Amino acid sequence: MIWLALGCRYREAEVSMREKLAFSEAQIREALELLRTRYPELETVILSTCNRVEIYAALELGPDEGTTDDPPGSSPNSSTFPPDAQTPGFPKDPEAGLETLLKFWSELKGQDLEVVKAECFQLTGAKAIHHLFMVASSLDSMIVGEGQIGGQVQSAYNLAVECGSVGPLLHSAFQRAGNIARKVTAETAIHQYRTSVPSVAVSCFARQIFEHFESKHTLVIGAGKMAEETLLYLRDEGVKTITIVNRNIEKAQRMAAQFQGNVRPWEELDAALTEADLVVSITGAMEPIVTLERFRALENQRNFRPLFVLDLAVPRDFDPRLAQLENVYLYSVDDLQSVCDANQAARERDLPAAQKIVNEQLHAFLLDIRHRKSGRVISELRQYWDQPKEKELERLFRKLPDLTDAEKREIEYSFDRLVNKLLHPTLTSLHEAGENPENQRGLLKAVRKLFRLD
Repeated sequence: MIWLALGCRYREAEVSMREKLAFSEAQIREALELLRTRYPELETVILSTCNRVEIYAALELGPDEGTTDDPPGSSPNSSTFPPDAQTPGFPKDPEAGLETLLKFWSELKGQDLEVVKAECFQLTGAKAIHHLFMVASSLDSMIVGEGQIGGQVQSAYNLAVECGSVGPLLHSAFQRAGNIARKVTAETAIHQYRTSVPSVAVSCFARQIFEHFESKHTLVIGAGKMAEETLLYLRDEGVKTITIVNRNIEKAQRMAAQFQGNVRPWEELDAALTEADLVVSITGAMEPIVTLERFRALENQRNFRPLFVLDLAVPRDFDPRLAQLENVYLYSVDDLQSVCDANQAARERDLPAAQKIVNEQLHAFLLDIRHRKSGRVISELRQYWDQPKEKELERLFRKLPDLTDAEKREIEYSFDRLVNKLLHPTLTSLHEAGENPENQRGLLKAVRKLFRLD
């Protein structure tokens, strides 16, 4: 069997190239359908996110055609696949298979093949499977341990299943990838430490002030990317009442529509501050928009209620002197970044343990796949021995018509035991050979030839 993975990610390609090679959901459906029509024997999944665009493919080979599931760190043995050994469909040579997929991808996106090739990684065999397991476990992410990629991998797999482009090989690989990701989460702390400024702001700071968020009024000053990300975390915590104030009211309206929030004009900022329990501020102002004097004028209207302020702007939107007030909890980017750095260091300490889980699970998966490959031969070998057994039983029972049913069952049981004993040495050798792909290939070929299973 052949395993392939290729793609461009944040490590190799700039965002401008990733944008050119990216797929929308509709484009993924179209690409999978084209591949399925052109190469019906090929299994494919396409993953497209802001940080990576990747194609995973697998091809089942004939019983004597070999496999590329070599352990990580070794190179696939291409001698089993001469360059011209191709079916009328998808190439059996892994390198030719990668070239075929790269050409398909570049033509589909209208990009030069050599440019695409220079921006992409290309993996075969166990390295391709290992990459999938690392991606699903968030160990290959720009921010190790980030929580979104596992769901994105699952969504890509579900879409490919829906499109009919997944077969038993990729079913096994992606289901195992999900299991590994859950194991990494359960057995390490790599996903427990927040490392982005918005996530730390909510989980490490806002939660210290508010036990519940459902009844809290959130004010967002600004409508940029970080404001949007912070609102995503707050929504997960239960925030329901959101007001957005921004100089560009159209931007505020677009964000409000996304989060079912309300919009107030910039001139009503004081009124919005009076109602707020929690403020997220990220504007491009060059000096504080809320000074100590401005806020003091609002305190009586606020009844001196506590106010939690996440000032994520640089320069700062809130006068630092506000932190001296007893009822104001003011945090800047610098306050949050130190926690982000400490959490990132904690994740990196857990990284070796997470990688060990992936490597152990990869080894187990490869053994399962190899045993499955020998399982087909074992099934054929049992059929090979069952045919003469059944004929001999039939002949014996015709010669001894007076046998009781109990006696017949005993004779059948004895014949079955004899077949099992005859098979035992061969089955044991096939099982042991699963540890070594080369040995397994040679033994499977010898067994098929010896017993004329073809």
